[in-house]
This record gives sequence, structure tokens and C-alpha cells, in this order.
Amino acid sequence: MTQQLTLHRLEGFYWVAKTGGYAKAARAFPYPITQPAVHQQVSKLEAELGVKLFERVGKDQMQLTAAGQRLYRFVGPFFDSLPSVVRAVQSGDYGGSLVIHAAPMFVKHLMPRWIQRLAKARKDLRVELVEAMTTNVAKLRDGSADLLVDYLPQWPDDVATMRIGTLRAFVVLPAKHPLARKSRLSLAQLSGETFISYPPGGVAHEMQLRALDEHGAKPRAMLSAGSAESILAFVEAELGFSLLPWLDADGPKRPGVTALPLWSPTIEFPVMAAWRKDTPDNPLLDAALETAPKP
Repeated sequence: MTQQLTLHRLEGFYWVAKTGGYAKAARAFPYPITQPAVHQQVSKLEAELGVKLFERVGKDQMQLTAAGQRLYRFVGPFFDSLPSVVRAVQSGDYGGSLVIHAAPMFVKHLMPRWIQRLAKARKDLRVELVEAMTTNVAKLRDGSADLLVDYLPQWPDDVATMRIGTLRAFVVLPAKHPLARKSRLSLAQLSGETFISYPPGGVAHEMQLRALDEHGAKPRAMLSAGSAESILAFVEAELGFSLLPWLDADGPKRPGVTALPLWSPTIEFPVMAAWRKDTPDNPLLDAALETAPKP
């Protein structure tokens, strides 16, 4: 039965409940309407629901019944806030939420300051930040994410991108390692040792394998860890060495670990903010892109 309810009948009910009478409701309406028209709206609504919503307690003085009170608690907030919502939508100044999926490294090292700038620019915005272990472009396509922040060797044609940072490769090895004090280190010098990688199948793992191959490094064995922090902990425990892509030009810092830039050939990876090319006009997404880090 509720599917038959129309908005204008609920509006008539709202104004009578808010003002306490049919004549007062007609005067309070945001557009011209007669008292009999308001009365008709309420009468038809009561007929559709099969209950009385008001009882008369005086001349042009109506009081909500128990059923009317229940209905008013539901529709009241909607009609109360409708004028301000309409003004905000018309002016383009509306709030809402922005869903950003970012790889774990960027959640920690890139997103906090970005979100801080964004919050200052749009105080009406709520950011939902999801730590994504894999880059899933389908999240953009189905609308469950507004932005992806990650590196991909190639982005699909239906996705727009903007560079917001650069990952630089660093060799990380135990601080007590014989080669840790060198200012320049060749990966090939670490051949025959254990390499600590990201889990197989991910983009970060492929980046590591590519660098090992390009530098002629052939590890004796491999261990895997799920995050940069875990890899650094393994290195600190002297379980092996690793190669980490890092945003900070000084590389990762952790007691017991030495980080050295990867030299000749230097390997860099662009960090991108990505969104659907056919995304409807969205001031919140525009604000996020305007406040994004500059590489």
C-alpha cells in the first residue's frame, strides 16, 4: 500500500502537522494552494492508509493521532531539510562522501596530508579510505570507488589518470651487512643471498622481479611478506635483503636497516590517481584532484 503514496499528499500532511491546521498549512506552503486542496490531500492520504492521521481539537486546530505521529516522525526530517538541500544542489555546494581505494604504502605515506588538505577545502566532505591490497579497476567501473591510488604498468582506456607521485627503488639490507656502508651498491653483489619479496601475483612483486632481472641479481632463495613494514622487519632480523619502491626520496627508515638508492639503471614508477572517464560532474572528485600531491 505504501507504494501508492504520492509525495504531494505527504507534503500536505506535513504542513498540516507542522502548523496545526488546514488554513495555516495553506498559508505556509512554499507555493500557492487553497485550504480545500490541502484538506483533499490529507483525506486521500488517510483513505490510502486506512487510518485517521488527525483529529479536530478546535476551530482550524488539528492534532496528530498516534498513527499520524508515527508518520510525521518519518516524513518531517525530509521536508524540513528539503529547501536547504535544493539550494545546495542548485549552487553545486553539496557534501557527501568520496571513496578512495589506495595501496597500503600510500595509505600511510601519501594519503594523510592529502586528506588533510581536502578536508580544509571541503568541510562538508566525508572521505572513506580503503586499504586495497590489489588494484581493482572494476571498483571504479561499478561505482564502489571514486578514486584509485596506485601504480599499474598500464591503465585501461576508460580510466583517466593524474600523476601524483613517484616510487623510487631502494635496496634494503641489514645494517650489519658487510655491504651496508657502501654509498653505491649493485644488486648483482647480493646474488646468492635470500631475497624478501612482496607476495607473488601482485604488482609490487612484479616490480621487484623486474628490477632483479634488469640488474642481474639472482637470489639463492625467496621469502615473502605482505607489507613494506613486514619486509623491513624481516630485513632487520637479518633474514635477507629486499628491494622496496618508496615515495620519500630518502628511502625507508627503520632501526637495524640500511636503505640505499638503486643505481644504474635507476628504476622509477609513477603513482597515479585514477577515476572513470565517464564520471558525472562531481565537485567532490574535482576537489580531491585539485588538492592532490604534486609529483
